[in-house]
Amino acid sequence: MNIKSFTNVFKNHCLNHNLEKSSYQQELVIKLSKFTKQINNHSSWLKWLLKNPQKFGFYMYGDVGVGKTMIVNLYFEYLKFNKKKYHFNEFMIEVHKFLHSNQEKNQTNQNLLKKYAEELKKQYKLIYLDEFQVTNIVDAMILSKLFENVFKNEIMVLITSNIEPDKLYEDGLQREQFLPFISILKQNLNIFELSGNFDFRKKDISQINRFFSPNNLTNNFKINQLFHKITKTRKKIDKSLIIKGRKLELRNFYDGVARFDFNELCNKNIGAEDYIELAKICKFIVIDNVPNFSNEILNQQQRFITLIDILYEHKIKLLISCSVKIENFNSATNLNNVFKRTISRIYELTSPTY
Repeated sequence: MNIKSFTNVFKNHCLNHNLEKSSYQQELVIKLSKFTKQINNHSSWLKWLLKNPQKFGFYMYGDVGVGKTMIVNLYFEYLKFNKKKYHFNEFMIEVHKFLHSNQEKNQTNQNLLKKYAEELKKQYKLIYLDEFQVTNIVDAMILSKLFENVFKNEIMVLITSNIEPDKLYEDGLQREQFLPFISILKQNLNIFELSGNFDFRKKDISQINRFFSPNNLTNNFKINQLFHKITKTRKKIDKSLIIKGRKLELRNFYDGVARFDFNELCNKNIGAEDYIELAKICKFIVIDNVPNFSNEILNQQQRFITLIDILYEHKIKLLISCSVKIENFNSATNLNNVFKRTISRIYELTSPTY
């Protein structure tokens, strides 16, 4: 395949969507094009492995809105072999389900992770993990062995993240046990920082009319009016989701349109699996009374970040009411970098053009 092939695909995509190309984006596209030339030619791939024996893909990181996901989504569609895209949360849910379902066979997690990677290899030549972040100790403790086996099976990997590898799981519990994973990433993947200070997703604030602040009677009246307008031709349905024994009640569900208070979604013991199931049945979601965040409500903010990531992945339109304007959001200290992406996505999900 010609080295310029993906370069031309990217160039045409930018022309068709009236997007500006940064020098960093063009550099990444060239690197991906060269990588593609190797993996599409068996003999070249073997030579590539001999020359770069531990490089099986790319870890691409950078600030919100610099075009990481846009480029890698385009590249992923361009590749013509068995491959799989995961949001990182969905990938880890799949891994934990595999471990849980095979525990009764008296196998250690180490053996099960080896088996999981072997099964993955049978299905896919490449996996793409979007929005990579590590926020809990359960994931942190298995990632080293998991990816050690992924790379032993010569599975190619594409990763996008807002966080550079050395800062993953920063200040996390028992982080010293997580550090080998960072070494594994750096040994096996090309690390590329996509820089830039322009957010390709961010709309002009004056255009956003589905983010309401502050929480007061006037805005509540406007939201009620809009919610009534959206649901007036839809039938209200009593709905509840049961996931692993957890129950999520949908008290205001109108055939694809749902309304929640923030506490219903983020102040309970629910998480990514629940949000994924919710996204499957909704096209439009209203979230009332989102607070301004701080270290005191770190867990609630983490759930909110996960929720927005999943709703974004499933292209769910949002209406949000909040105590502060979107540009005035605070964050728990440990989540500050990750939350920048969340804010950017809220701009998009609440935009009238979305």
